Amino acid sequence: MKKNILLLSCLSVLAMGCNENARQVEDVDADAIALADSTNLQPALESISAADLLAHTTVLASDAFEGRAPGSVGEDSTVAYLTRQFKKLGLQPGNPDGSYVQKVPMFGYTPTPTASFTANGKKIQLNFPDDYVAVTRRFVPNVDLKNTEMVFVGYGVVAPEYGWDDYKGLDVKGKTIVMLVNDPPIPDASNPNKLDSTMFGGKAMTYYGRWTYKYEVAAEKGAAAAIIIHETGPAGYPYEVLSGSHSREGFDISAANKNMHRAEIEAWITEPKARELFTALGRNFDDLKMAARQKEFKPVPLKATASFTLKNKLREVQSQNVIAKLEGSDPDLKNEYVVYTAHWDHLGKDPSLQGDQVYNGALDNASGTAGLLEIAKAFSEMKTKPKRSILFLAVTAEEKGLLGSKYYANNPLYPLSKTVANINMDVLNAYGPTEDVVVVGYGNSTLEDVLAQEAATQNRHIVPEATPENGSFYRSDHFEFAKQGVPALYAESGVKARNQPADYVTKWNENYTANDYHKLTDEVRDDWNLEGAVEDLQLFLRVGYRVANTEKMPEWKPGTEFKAKREETLSKASASKK
Repeated sequence: MKKNILLLSCLSVLAMGCNENARQVEDVDADAIALADSTNLQPALESISAADLLAHTTVLASDAFEGRAPGSVGEDSTVAYLTRQFKKLGLQPGNPDGSYVQKVPMFGYTPTPTASFTANGKKIQLNFPDDYVAVTRRFVPNVDLKNTEMVFVGYGVVAPEYGWDDYKGLDVKGKTIVMLVNDPPIPDASNPNKLDSTMFGGKAMTYYGRWTYKYEVAAEKGAAAAIIIHETGPAGYPYEVLSGSHSREGFDISAANKNMHRAEIEAWITEPKARELFTALGRNFDDLKMAARQKEFKPVPLKATASFTLKNKLREVQSQNVIAKLEGSDPDLKNEYVVYTAHWDHLGKDPSLQGDQVYNGALDNASGTAGLLEIAKAFSEMKTKPKRSILFLAVTAEEKGLLGSKYYANNPLYPLSKTVANINMDVLNAYGPTEDVVVVGYGNSTLEDVLAQEAATQNRHIVPEATPENGSFYRSDHFEFAKQGVPALYAESGVKARNQPADYVTKWNENYTANDYHKLTDEVRDDWNLEGAVEDLQLFLRVGYRVANTEKMPEWKPGTEFKAKREETLSKASASKK
């Protein structure tokens, strides 16, 4: 799960949402609304229950499932459970080969790294995983980098459309590059307290700020090692999320070249350790950050070297996405698809721990997977099926880098040109009903207009996420569909709880982030209130039902970075018919 749950600003978000709502609820399709209010839909909505949602979550988050790690007995149990449930609902196998699974070939790697810097002749030892984490995504048993030159490359961004290049032609082949997290935050020239909305999405993060992008460019440039400096504020999550995830087995999709195109080392270091490095070099970390916010910034060769050795425990893993299908009722539209997604995996089990060893992942994301089953049940109980077909896709290895959804999006079982929308669920609401609905990646697609219209039937309204700079849109499975041009919706419960203090949700989320997120304590709790989750699932059902029955397909809005890819995909599909 890569959910944005830090520092939600209720009042400002609500105000923006209320002002925008009237604009969003336009171009209403009267026929679709009539369908949404029909007696066909109401029994389906009522079939979604807190009791069933809790029951599925409790099973999936039980110790018997061992934290649902890919390539483990926990995966076997999870895939078997989901398959049984889909069969029980009378849904068809989602794979055209007649099965409920899509094989996802991956390899597992467990790194044992050591690392050090030498700055002005002084050796700076790094302790794993407290000071840094490091992996190689190459399918190799060992990496040995000795005394590689270090270069600070600002934010590590090359964005021609913004006239931005942090490398400025510097050859970094064989070197270790050091980068800041997120996009460059460019101040507005007329108001230094605001960010320039014309640069890197303003307050919102673009893909240039995503760590995956930074490592991709580092590899293209030939860097031997790429280090990102972690800062909790900009990143949106504490360093412990990284140390917890990277100190156990990781995964990547198998490639024919064994991923030899990747940098040898991909690493993160803590902000204190970065400051120690720059201080040893006689440089000020904050001054370098300010310099990196300018287009004129040039990479800074450091009088320092980095050394890494890494031993990799490797294994080949055949993981699985689980997929079921509800065939549409319209002969002309049943070969088009609405896809609901949720990731079934979590962090697994750590036998080295004393006492509790299982990362149960109850909210993250047994709850979302349970929600997928509830929506599947609701659709299966409709007397008149929707015109388009519905796919229910539980993906693997989201926690390892969105690998299951990435594999599906690059190896789709149904044409992406015929995939009209993706609706994603990642961590459901356990704190009760809300007056609003948060849209992650606000302003991207017409799916939001449908969401706004359907939210109004629940006396709710949609609002943008409060911290788009954390890049939550790029941190869950819908993003892999968006990258391939498929209109995607990722929405969450809002920030204003019904009949609760104004800061109730903010405090609840802050507590979850600090104490449970990616920790052993993410377990089913007696004090959960799943009525808000039920309301959200009913809303997602309404949206999918509308899309499945409305002739016009959802679209990306003008200026959205995924619009060109969608148009290219549809154009190629159209040309192939001629």
